[in-house]
Amino acid sequence: MSATGTSRGHVVVVGAGVAGLAAAHRLLERGARVTVLEASGRVGGKLLPGEIAGVRVDLGAESMLARRPEAVALAREVGLAGRLQPPATAGASLWTRGALRPMPKGHVMGVPGVASALSGVLSDEGLARVEREAGLPRTEVGEDVAVGEYVAARLGREVVDRLVEPLLGGVYAGDAYRLSMRSAVPQLFEAARTHTSLTEAVRGIQAKAATAGQTGPVFMGIEGGVGSLPLAVAESVGARGGEILTGAPVTELRRTAPPAPSAVSASTPASAPASGHAAEQPSTVWRVVAGGRVLHADAVIVAVPAPAAAALLAAESPEAAAELRAVEYASMALITLAYRRSEAAALPAGSGFLVPPVEGRTIKASTFASQKWGWIADEDPDVVVLRTSVGRYGETEILERSDGDLVDVSRRDLEAATGLTATPLETRVTRWTDGLPQYPVGHHARVARVREQVAKVPGLAVCGAQYDGVGIPACVASAHAAVDQIHGDLRAVRELTAHPVQSLHGGAGE
Repeated sequence: MSATGTSRGHVVVVGAGVAGLAAAHRLLERGARVTVLEASGRVGGKLLPGEIAGVRVDLGAESMLARRPEAVALAREVGLAGRLQPPATAGASLWTRGALRPMPKGHVMGVPGVASALSGVLSDEGLARVEREAGLPRTEVGEDVAVGEYVAARLGREVVDRLVEPLLGGVYAGDAYRLSMRSAVPQLFEAARTHTSLTEAVRGIQAKAATAGQTGPVFMGIEGGVGSLPLAVAESVGARGGEILTGAPVTELRRTAPPAPSAVSASTPASAPASGHAAEQPSTVWRVVAGGRVLHADAVIVAVPAPAAAALLAAESPEAAAELRAVEYASMALITLAYRRSEAAALPAGSGFLVPPVEGRTIKASTFASQKWGWIADEDPDVVVLRTSVGRYGETEILERSDGDLVDVSRRDLEAATGLTATPLETRVTRWTDGLPQYPVGHHARVARVREQVAKVPGLAVCGAQYDGVGIPACVASAHAAVDQIHGDLRAVRELTAHPVQSLHGGAGE
């Protein structure tokens, strides 16, 4: 594919997570011939549909931000419009200071516009500290700053430890005192650059949201689970003539002279030489070795996690590879439990709860899936499904425990929080090792450096959760920008790099 954007070349997409599949879908719309190569035996990445006690559930991510258009639009494009469903209840809680307390409203990622918004969550001393913030001198944010560091300096550590930390931890499994405000909470970062008072900045964000008049649900799910989204996209890609190969790890990615004319349209055994006639065809093509095959492509989109992307880019963009090797990840596990409804009467109303790390509990959150998603309750009214999550950045011991231990510790914490003592009908533990990229201070600058180097290599683009946001809409936006890039249009890439996609709604007005 040339720099001028010829749309009918052959493009190889490496990775069949939601970003890679979204890229393939968009490429086919542009008229390209597409081959998707996936190292594992399935498509979908961190989106994984499953079943427990005869009820369909998500064993990975379970919802997508609906205030961004990309994910919902993709679902509609692949025939899932009729299965889109908002949560049946949005009443989440915090398990803090010895009780389940209603999640405060009127904040932006845990940062309040007024102290009273956090009444019941903070101590009297914590509320008084928030009240004093407006009189503090300006705190500069510079090019970037850690969310926890900045908020604690302005409002006190209690705001961070009791609310900001669990909210960000639910998205990144990260540490608020390391996470970049510019990348993780971009709207708060931009407001902090132009206001002396942080609470005043939050009120400004809230006023802007009110003026915009945003309506409709903040989050959206899919009947059958959001894990059905990549399956539907993959089906659409196949129906349009795209090829998806699973169990096909890419072992070599190089630019080379074009192959002999007889080999252009076909893959060849991995042992075959990559011969070509450079004098007749001076342009280069990509030689991709995967699963015992050699493919030749006009462009390549790399849509795999940072360590794998670094290995693939080492030959053609060593500078980008070096940056990607520095990206860190957090691991986590999801524990799904099914109960008889008659034995789960102790479960409180609402969609679940978050747990601040300072509480010293093992689980960091629990979702009451049957209450949050109407379609799960409808599958079997006699079954109640819950999920808990464990694991944060830097924690390794908890994930080394057996599945049985993780179930036991989840049950103990659930009993302490809700009074639920019943024995589950069935349990499932799903481990996501190195599943969530971390966005430390300076992440935006690293992404910019990666993209600067990648842009120097004709016919190459990257996308995925390690760049502009970990949520589904961010991954789809990243994929679309990558497609634009190999067509010679860098505007979307530059916009995403400058303005990352916030992966969790900030809470303004919610």
